[in-house]
Amino acid sequence: MLKTLIVDDEEKSRITLDHLISTYCADVKVTAHCDSVSSTLKAIEEHNPDLIFLDIEMPFQNGFTLFEKIKEPTFGVVFVTAYDHYAIKAIKYSALDYILKPVDPDELIAAVEKMKQKQASASFRSSDLELLLANLQAKGKSAKIAVPTFDGLQMVHTDEIVRCTAMESCTEISLTNGSRLVVSRILKEYEELLSDLNFFRIHNSYLINLNHVVKYVKGDGGYVLMSDGNHVEVSRRKKGELLNRLSRLRL
Repeated sequence: MLKTLIVDDEEKSRITLDHLISTYCADVKVTAHCDSVSSTLKAIEEHNPDLIFLDIEMPFQNGFTLFEKIKEPTFGVVFVTAYDHYAIKAIKYSALDYILKPVDPDELIAAVEKMKQKQASASFRSSDLELLLANLQAKGKSAKIAVPTFDGLQMVHTDEIVRCTAMESCTEISLTNGSRLVVSRILKEYEELLSDLNFFRIHNSYLINLNHVVKYVKGDGGYVLMSDGNHVEVSRRKKGELLNRLSRLRL
């Protein structure tokens, strides 16, 4: 049984989420409702929760403020938000979980299942939240992402990624130091994650870091020479957009 806190400044939202949890998540017990960071700190001390559903946007202090006050959290967290595109990006970079308002029961169930797996494997770490706070402070100009590996998570700075290559149901991430990481996630996920950080999908199989393009060579679609010396094919339908992006990159 997961002991859980619901943190949201809106009473209606707290009640709705509590109802959804009681209806769809039999192994989750809500022990308290909180409407602020200060009340959450008191509830954590009193109830020692396993999991917190945490609203991001609240008056005076947002949800992230909680982790500036708790340096070594012993609980998992699922962020809940109605908007704030950049905050969602920062959460994704850190491999933490979130659900959007209005809460969909299937997304709620999936989030709880992920948290149960993390709890069982003891994979929830304070470093995940440290990474989140660092990415929020970076203001979207640069970031570190948590890349799942066989034995845990590897923190990778996005500036160190040269390209990502599709490999059936996996993605190979090529780094500036010559190493490669094979991740059991499809390329589309990394396209969505990295598109705001100057990454561009030039082919069904390739997502590249435009900052690592050394040269474009003409052809039917042509190809790009990357900073690691590799040639990467450009699809014909992506050629025009790539050239436009590269011309803007030089400005």
